[in-house]
Amino acid sequence: MNAAIDASALEIRPVVPADEAVVKALVTAAFNQETEARLVHTLRHCGALILEQVAVTPEGKVVGHIAYSRVTPAGVGAGQDLSIACLAPVSVWPELQRQGIGSALIRASLETMKDLGEDLVLVLGPPAYYPRFGFDADLARKVQGPYAGAAFMALALTEAGQRDLPVEVSFATPFQEFE
Repeated sequence: MNAAIDASALEIRPVVPADEAVVKALVTAAFNQETEARLVHTLRHCGALILEQVAVTPEGKVVGHIAYSRVTPAGVGAGQDLSIACLAPVSVWPELQRQGIGSALIRASLETMKDLGEDLVLVLGPPAYYPRFGFDADLARKVQGPYAGAAFMALALTEAGQRDLPVEVSFATPFQEFE
């Protein structure tokens, strides 16, 4: 699988049960550990995933994966009515990274999240990577939860996602392993 990939030729589609084994292997390889793969599996089977997609080559090989899970607004105020999601994780086979596969997955999935009516997406990741998709650490400072700092970023998908902040949130239970 060391050949170059044309990211524009990828099909981005929902995960199906037959993808589960390759997704587990892919996520494990991408992070060089099983923690994130266990997270995806647990989120999938506890019903917390809102969206889970794979990037597939024209030959049918799964080369990337992305998942979004529900984040629950807490407390009172306008923010409690927001639909909030967490992007985690995004994975590409290590030998295929830096070819646009992750970017293609993120862009396509964010459009789907808009179509699903999500107001706000949160991510914990490299501050040099996610701002190119519109994620902003300043906006995330208006979100109180278990994560903070430059790696914690937010992207408003609707006007409400920008306007109805600050908000306190809790992540799906499987994320407690990362707190």
